[in-house]
Amino acid sequence: MERTCPIHKTMDFIGKRWTLMILLELYRGKAKWKRYSEVKRGLKGITPKILSMRMKELVKEGLVRKKVDARTFPVKSEYSLTDRGEDFVKIIKEIKAWGLKWKVRNEVCQSVECQQCEF
Repeated sequence: MERTCPIHKTMDFIGKRWTLMILLELYRGKAKWKRYSEVKRGLKGITPKILSMRMKELVKEGLVRKKVDARTFPVKSEYSLTDRGEDFVKIIKEIKAWGLKWKVRNEVCQSVECQQCEF
């Protein structure tokens, strides 16, 4: 029997390790588009294999878009959030608010918008 519960369906891909942090990394900063290497640099401890797998999954799920410029060598791939991905960032911010209220005391984080975060 296939699960049709929206929570189960959503958690199938969002619940995987690093997924939320990748979305947050794409949201952070001023640049709308980021290269794979920029995303990797912002996520200390993630392996290239896991980052590549998660990026493919996020593109497939429609939260991230990918553009490829084959006119350069090496080929240049860049990623950005789709409208769906940007909408999900609102949920990540709610998780942050919950964490600040119930889990972690962090005045710096409380006073900084996630997009400008330098974690």
